[in-house]
Amino acid sequence: MTDPKTIEAVFLDIGNTLRILLPDEEHQNRAKKKIVELLGSDADPIAFCDELNARYKVYRKWAFQNMVEAHEPELWTKWLAPEFPADKVAPLGLELTYQFRQSMGRRVVAEGGREVILELYKRGYVLGIISNVITSREIPDWLVEDGLEKYFKSLALSSVLGIRKPDPRIYNYATDTAGVKPENCVYVGDNLNRDVVGTKEAGFGMVIIIQDEREAVEKVTVQVEPDIVIHKLVELLDIFPPRK
Repeated sequence: MTDPKTIEAVFLDIGNTLRILLPDEEHQNRAKKKIVELLGSDADPIAFCDELNARYKVYRKWAFQNMVEAHEPELWTKWLAPEFPADKVAPLGLELTYQFRQSMGRRVVAEGGREVILELYKRGYVLGIISNVITSREIPDWLVEDGLEKYFKSLALSSVLGIRKPDPRIYNYATDTAGVKPENCVYVGDNLNRDVVGTKEAGFGMVIIIQDEREAVEKVTVQVEPDIVIHKLVELLDIFPPRK
C-alpha cells in the first residue's frame, strides 16, 4: 500500500459514498407525475415508473457488461421509452433522466461529507469525483447549489464520457484533468468489484472502500482487496494529514 503521505489527490465516488438515497414518497410521486407529463402520456405515474424501473434493470445489465454509459437521449429513445416518438423524447432526455433519478428517492450528502470535503481541501489535497451516473445534470447542479463546485478540480461522470467504472479510462481521464499522477491518487468508493478493480488497473496509489458496518460485507478476494476499509467518511481525516 502506498504511504498516505505521498497522496496528492483524493477522488470520491458519489452514490453510497458522498451522497446517500433516502425514501421520500411525496418527492418520488411528484417526479413520477412529471415524467408522464413530459412524455405526454395518460398512464398512471406509479405503474408507468414501475415499468421504467424494469426496463432500467435491463439497461444496467447491458451497461455493466459493456462498461459503457448511454447519453440521456439514447437512454430514453432506445431503452426507457422507445414507444414514444424519438424526435420528441430525445430533447427531453436531460430532464427525464433527472426526474427519473428523483423518482427513486431524495439524495442528501452523507454524514460528515461536507466537513470532509472542506477539510481535505484545506489540508492541500486536490479533489475530484469519479462516478457511474446516468445523469449529466444532477451532480453539477448539486455542487453549485451546495456551494461545493470550487473544491473539485475534476469531475468524471460516466453519463458525460460514455464509459463506466471499472474501465480504467474513466479514472485516467479524472487524473489527467486534475493534473496529477495516478500513483499519487486515492479513490474512495463503496463497491469492491467496480471501484477496486478499475482503480488498480488505472494505477492509483491507493483505494479505500467505505462499507456500512451494519450491512453484509462483500466477499473480498485478492483481485478486489482494497487497501483500507472504513465505515464513515470522516475517517478519511484520520488517514490523510495536512500536506506540506
